[in-house]
Amino acid sequence: MNTDYQIGYDLILNEVPAGSRVLDLGCGDGALLERLQNLKKVKGFGVEISEEGVSKCVEKGLYCYQGDIDDGLSDFKQNIYDFIILNQTLQSTKRPDYVLKEIMRICRTAIISFPNFGHCKTRFQILFRGTMPKNSLLPYEWFESPNIHHLTINDFEDHCEKNRFAVKKEMHFSLKKDGSSRIINFMPNMMAEYGLFVLDGEKFSAEKNIR
Repeated sequence: MNTDYQIGYDLILNEVPAGSRVLDLGCGDGALLERLQNLKKVKGFGVEISEEGVSKCVEKGLYCYQGDIDDGLSDFKQNIYDFIILNQTLQSTKRPDYVLKEIMRICRTAIISFPNFGHCKTRFQILFRGTMPKNSLLPYEWFESPNIHHLTINDFEDHCEKNRFAVKKEMHFSLKKDGSSRIINFMPNMMAEYGLFVLDGEKFSAEKNIR
């Protein structure tokens, strides 16, 4: 299980009110869901594609089922969850556009976090070495990387605008040595290792229904 699943937990925990109904997509071993249930007493559910991850969730007493979020969200009702979390998973989905629209349909608020491929480490490695980046942000060789769709903070902002996803908040960040998040406000598309967006699912669903 990759430690990437723990990235941004502190920021996400601050955004989710106590008692919320939460769906964690690509929940891994359930570490974030477990913290949300213990600290915020949420009604938590998880979806994870790996059998190993589901088993670990079940061992922790979490409600989680095995499924592929690329084609497994159509059965969920509109605005059924207060929060849906997609943390460090968007870039590994086959159909990110579909996944995002389904998330916005079935949640009141979405929290989306992903590695920013526009970060200066990535830019400099491509520019000066001419190779696909491998660093602390992207610790994979090109042939083994789970990242299918490479996006930047600017890319996601443009996508939200084109698809009428209302952005409630942006909190772009890098990691401190202790693993906690350090907010980056200056030139985040170049200086922040990760992008984090809080999106308004209720507004999206209302606009879709009007049209």
